[in-house]
Amino acid sequence: MCTLEKRGSVFVLTLTSENDEQHRLNPTLLSSLLAALTQINSQATAASALVTTAQGRFFCNGFDFRWARTAADPPTARIRLRAMSDSLRPVLAALFSLPIPTVAAVSGHAAAAGAVFALAHDHVLMRGDRGVLYMPEVDLGITLPDYFAAVVREKVAAARDVVLAGKKVRAEEAVEMGVVRSAHDSAEGTVEAAMRLGEELARRKWVGEAYVELRKSLFPEVCDVLGLAPKSIVSKI
Repeated sequence: MCTLEKRGSVFVLTLTSENDEQHRLNPTLLSSLLAALTQINSQATAASALVTTAQGRFFCNGFDFRWARTAADPPTARIRLRAMSDSLRPVLAALFSLPIPTVAAVSGHAAAAGAVFALAHDHVLMRGDRGVLYMPEVDLGITLPDYFAAVVREKVAAARDVVLAGKKVRAEEAVEMGVVRSAHDSAEGTVEAAMRLGEELARRKWVGEAYVELRKSLFPEVCDVLGLAPKSIVSKI
């Protein structure tokens, strides 16, 4: 469901699937992502960075509602949906806890939980020829988990339009909104730019523990909801 490789100084986490090109977040993929992020945390050095991307025309199309609906009855389907939401929370906590810079190369559509997963990275790059960031909960008639709302509020300046109007944000507009760092003309170009950025960031060799605390200080609401308490002042001086 995902692969992890090291290209020089950069960890590359790629969402892959033979059966679901939309990379929907089901228990198998969520477990795989958490394992990969745990491995990265244990192997990261000061000269590391993470780039996350996906195969195909989707980056991630949110939770796997198809899997939830295969349950025997509606109550069980709701339990499955809640389980997926509960399982994404530690994935985001692991991402926010990485002691290295993180870059999402959004190579296709990123919707709902998939958009939140992308936005949880330090830097977001996006292809401009295809794909949107989309929070469809208002169209689906469902509410946001508390950590979804926290990520969107702290990462997206125009959160009202994105959440309450279900606005589909394309790359160039996302750059103007300050949500995305840059837009690129293809999936390949997006990943190449993300790799260049990852390598550039890795060369800075920042102190990992301090980097994590700086991230927490920028996004205190998200980190509080995810249960990531700030630590005392960290310095290499």
